[in-house]
Amino acid sequence: MSAVSRYSFDTPTGPARAEVSPSGRNPKRVLVLGHGAGGGIDARDLAALAADLPGRGITVIRVEQPWRVAGRKVAAPPKQLDLAWLAVLDGLRAARELRVPFVVGGRSAGARVACRTARAVGAAGALALAFPLHPPGKPGASRAEELLEAGVDTLVVQGERDPFGGPAEFPSGTRIVVVPEADHGFKVPARAALGQAQTLERIVVAVGDWLLGE
Repeated sequence: MSAVSRYSFDTPTGPARAEVSPSGRNPKRVLVLGHGAGGGIDARDLAALAADLPGRGITVIRVEQPWRVAGRKVAAPPKQLDLAWLAVLDGLRAARELRVPFVVGGRSAGARVACRTARAVGAAGALALAFPLHPPGKPGASRAEELLEAGVDTLVVQGERDPFGGPAEFPSGTRIVVVPEADHGFKVPARAALGQAQTLERIVVAVGDWLLGE
C-alpha cells in the first residue's frame, strides 16, 4: 500500500484537512469519514477502519472539520459542518481521490453530516457509526428523520449500551450492526465477552463486508 497522503482545503467556515489511507492504485471503494463533536479523526473506530480496510482494497479518507483544525473545543453548528463537508468533498473530487464509487460516513455528529449530504455529494452509500438518534435521556427528540432521508444505502453500526440511542430504538427496517456491550465510543467494559480489540475487529469486518457487498 502507498503512503498516507494529506490535504488541506479552504471551506466557507475555515481550513479543513483530509488524511488519505490508500489501498493502492485501483481501489475497489473509497470511504470518506467525518469525526464526532467530542473527538477527532483518531477516534478508535475511525482509526481502526483507516488501518485495516486498505488491506481489503478500500481507501479510507478521514476529514477533520475546521473547528477542530482551529483548535476549538466546541463543534460548529450543523449548517457550518455541512458547508465545510461539501467543500472538502469537492476538493477531494478535484484531487481525483473519488475516482471510484464512494461512500460517506462518520461517527456521531459526523454520521449526521454524512446522512444529510449523501445525495448532494453523489455518494453510493452512507455509514453511520454511533448515530446519535437522540440526546441522552431524551428519546422524544429523535433525529431519525436525518437517517431515513439519507436517500442512499445506509448502514448503522451501534453500540448496545449507547445512551444516544440503543439498537432497538431505531426505525423498523434500519440496516444495523449491533456492537455487544459497547457504549457511544464503542468502548466495552473489562468484563465484556468480546475484548476491545475483538470489538473493533467486528466493526471493521462488518463495514468492509457491507462496502464490498460480501
